[in-house]
Amino acid sequence: MTLDPARQKSVLRQVLLWNLALFAGLGAAGWMADSSALLANAVDNGSDAAVYLLSYLAIDRRPAWKRGAAAVSGVMLLLFAVAVMADVVRRWLYGAEPLGPVMMGLALVAAAINLWCLVLLRRMRSDDVNMKAAETFSFNDFVSNGGVIVAGALVLWLGSSWPDLVAGALIAAVASLGGIEILRSVREEARTG
Repeated sequence: MTLDPARQKSVLRQVLLWNLALFAGLGAAGWMADSSALLANAVDNGSDAAVYLLSYLAIDRRPAWKRGAAAVSGVMLLLFAVAVMADVVRRWLYGAEPLGPVMMGLALVAAAINLWCLVLLRRMRSDDVNMKAAETFSFNDFVSNGGVIVAGALVLWLGSSWPDLVAGALIAAVASLGGIEILRSVREEARTG
C-alpha cells in the first residue's frame, strides 16, 4: 500500500521525538539506578531515533535509497546488541547495584510510550521496508520494557543484580533478532523489487 508522504513524515516525526525523550530519560535514570537493563533500553531508544530519522529522510527517495536506509537500521540494531552485551559483561565482572523500583516505574512509562508509537505506526499499514523497520523497532522496545519490569521486580525481591543483567542480555538478543529480520526484509525486497 502506498501512503501519503506527509502522513508518513508526521508519524515518523512523532515517534522520533518520543524516542529521543526516552533515550534521555532512560539514560539518565539507568545511570543513576545503576541498571544495565534501563541503559540498554535508553541506547535502544537512541538507536531507534536515529533509524526513525533515516526512515524520515528516505520517504521521498527511490526504493534503492530506502533499502539502504533500512539496511543501516538493521546494522545499527546489531551493533547496539554488541554494545549492550559488552555492558552486561562489564557489570557482571565488576558488579552493579540496580534499583528495582526505579527500573519498574520507568519501564512502565516507556512501555506506554512505545505502545503508543507502535499503534501510530501500525495504523499506517505500509509495505514500505522503512515503515516495517520502524514497526519492528517499536515492537522490540515494547517487549524489552516488559522484560525490564520483570527484572526490576526480581531485583527488588531477591536483592540481587543478576535479573538486571539477564534483562540487558535479553534486550540485546531481541535487538539482534530485529536487526536480522530487517536485513532479511531488505534482501527480500531487493530480490523481488
